[in-house]
Amino acid sequence: MQARIKEKTEVAKRTLLVVFDLQGEEVDFVPGQYFWVELPDRGYHDDRGLRRHISIVTSPNERGVLGLATRLRESAFKHTLSQLDVGDEVIVEEPKGDFHLPEDTSKEYVFVAGGIGITIFRSMLKYIAEENLPYRVTLVYSNRDVESTAFLDEMRELEQKIKGMRMVLTMTDDPTWDGDSRRIDADFLRELVGDLGGPTYLVSGPPAMVNSVADSLEEAGVPEEQVLRSRFAGY
Repeated sequence: MQARIKEKTEVAKRTLLVVFDLQGEEVDFVPGQYFWVELPDRGYHDDRGLRRHISIVTSPNERGVLGLATRLRESAFKHTLSQLDVGDEVIVEEPKGDFHLPEDTSKEYVFVAGGIGITIFRSMLKYIAEENLPYRVTLVYSNRDVESTAFLDEMRELEQKIKGMRMVLTMTDDPTWDGDSRRIDADFLRELVGDLGGPTYLVSGPPAMVNSVADSLEEAGVPEEQVLRSRFAGY
């Protein structure tokens, strides 16, 4: 379907939020899903092309729009996206994907976000707050430094709004940061939750980080079905 860029905002260092107006169309999706977007040709080309699947950063309650957030890298897709203006047309497809907010609100969840992997959890947490849903969530959010941490203030606001939410931050390479600087693994998570086998873990971020965290949990004895890996984190 045809869509137009409605909003472009820098939400962290070299990190862009882009919201697309679906021009009267509305789509239903579950927080955590992704969509395909195809950009117009602005002269940048590479083997991957200008069509990409990317996680939805907006809430399902934001009707008539779909949004993404991404780091600006040296790819044709990212170069083109950075050059497009509000009002420019793109092609989007309806959301899909089986990595999404679980329905069961009685369980304990740990959301593990690395970098721009926060996009998936922004969609989920905004929806939880809007619907006042009784989830119990620990958000563990890792970045290199504070200036690269997308939606940090918004996550802090959501932590105040959602009764069952707490957020734990770690900055792995920020000399000005006086908080935790460790990389996330099973030992890190055990300190937060106690019994690793209790929660269900949703892990989103760069593929190497996702696999490292998930493998660490499984090696520590967490059943595979309790460790959900995102394959579409917006890279």
